[in-house]
Amino acid sequence: MTQRRIHFFQHVPFETPGMIAVWANEKNQGTAYTLFFEKEFLIPPIEHIDWLVVMGGPMSVHDEEKFQWLKIEKEFIRKCIDANKTVIGICLGSQLVAEALGARVFKNTFPEIGIMPVEWTEEAQANFLFNHFPKSQNVFHWHGDTFDLPARSIHLAKTNPCRNQAFIFRNNIIGLQFHPEVNDLLIRDMISGSSEELVNGKYIQPEEEILSNEFLLDENRKLLYTFLDKLSDQSF
Repeated sequence: MTQRRIHFFQHVPFETPGMIAVWANEKNQGTAYTLFFEKEFLIPPIEHIDWLVVMGGPMSVHDEEKFQWLKIEKEFIRKCIDANKTVIGICLGSQLVAEALGARVFKNTFPEIGIMPVEWTEEAQANFLFNHFPKSQNVFHWHGDTFDLPARSIHLAKTNPCRNQAFIFRNNIIGLQFHPEVNDLLIRDMISGSSEELVNGKYIQPEEEILSNEFLLDENRKLLYTFLDKLSDQSF
């Protein structure tokens, strides 16, 4: 397997790279972090990374006044895209990547929180990186915003309340609105960190329902690892 230098952008302590970091460690990939929630954080020289993985968080891409580091982060994401680095955005990260590609990010009609299926598109089934995923897959959601599909990107996945769940631009810029990285511990950390969002809603599951349905995610680790293996073996 090709060795990659993977850099994680993490916005809050309770939304870690989870199983992506576990995969990276098991495959002896290099890893480093920028922790934007710390008083002092470091942005690496762009030539020191191969992949940028942008994690989730409860803030919006539009919250630049409250979180001034968002401007710095957005600029670096754009530089990585221009430099043809591999970029993976998850939840907030996918919205930041979509915005960097010129797409609109906005409040979705319904927030989605809980374990619910996504439907992979025919385009995803025809794509080398995603053709091992089943047509319908239970995943963990926690988002209130969404995005328009970036120009010239491929639409990969959808749900009833949120059409644009995933996209790929070129072969190496990927946005995933849902959370493929979670394990049992990470789900509990996210619930603890953002419990105030678990209100009554059409597509919001209570904590008890989420925890009782964790078994529905059992196959996702293997699917995620296969995707990451394929992505790592691409050459640019």
